[in-house]
Amino acid sequence: MFDRTGGPAGMARMGILALLWGSTFLWISVALTGLSPVQVTFVRCVLGTAVVLVWCAVARLRLPRGGAVWRHLLVAAFFCNALPFAMFSFGQQTVDSGVAGVLNATTPLWSLVLGIVLGTERDLRPVRLGGLLVGFVGVLLMFAPWQQSGVVSWGSLAILVAAASYAVGFVYMGRHLVGRGTPAVALAAAQLLLTTGLIALTLPAGGVATVHLSSGVLLAALVLGVCCTGVTFALTYRMIADEGATNTAAVGYLLPVVSVVLGMVVLGEEPGLRVVAGMVVVLIGLGMVRRRAARPPSDVGSQAAGTARGADEGAGMAVGSEQTGAEQTGAAADSAPAPAAPARCR
Repeated sequence: MFDRTGGPAGMARMGILALLWGSTFLWISVALTGLSPVQVTFVRCVLGTAVVLVWCAVARLRLPRGGAVWRHLLVAAFFCNALPFAMFSFGQQTVDSGVAGVLNATTPLWSLVLGIVLGTERDLRPVRLGGLLVGFVGVLLMFAPWQQSGVVSWGSLAILVAAASYAVGFVYMGRHLVGRGTPAVALAAAQLLLTTGLIALTLPAGGVATVHLSSGVLLAALVLGVCCTGVTFALTYRMIADEGATNTAAVGYLLPVVSVVLGMVVLGEEPGLRVVAGMVVVLIGLGMVRRRAARPPSDVGSQAAGTARGADEGAGMAVGSEQTGAEQTGAAADSAPAPAAPARCR
């Protein structure tokens, strides 16, 4: 799973990232006790954008220029941030945070489906196709539509829409934004800025709801925006630069586990045996989908070059996704041909 080790510091950073990413669903659930879904999404975007813009200012990075780039960023902001952020806030009104974390982890499955449909996915080994089937069987097991106790609901469907939206956004970014010479952090800052504007347009519809503030709600909103959105992106970018895309991608395997454990310990959620079994099946499917093909020795040099290129490009795709941009970046760097762009963003 790991190509190289970063020592205790690298492992500590990986643990912090897993905790921040995996706790996103916990903080959303807490924030929803006092804020509407639109309010939660807007506050999160504002705070996350502020953190990344400050980072750009400190690093003296300029925002992208040119109308074409900003038009592409607008599309990316919708599919990679605005729509999924809103769907998570809406969905978690009725879905436990742990279940939300696992459903969010299905993004690689949707990415593979999209690649097959568009004809851009070249790695169609039986193990990956089998993983796709296993993963969706796990989702079906969690939903259990044949039982009244199943988790199928508008909320759970909204979270699946969010996961699929990420897949669409990542493919679009790989085709139109990545590898164009603009620093990844600058792209990310511009993308979050546009996301905030898109969410602001929805405030008249859901942003004027009555607010029930408490210390817990305020803390949840602050941590969600500053730590789980802004700071997480900064740490992701740093880790990709230091450890490589593949090592950073390994954090993605911990996210569903963290979200489930936090939901049970902090919120007292009880997912049930069937839901836990479905989660395990989903994780097995994800592992099969992300399994890399063996490369001959002659490809080692090109693989290293592709990984480095994917790490730099993928950092800009990491903002906002609850799944780790690094996870998808690593997949792109490892499985795509050298000229190909990354396929995914957390």
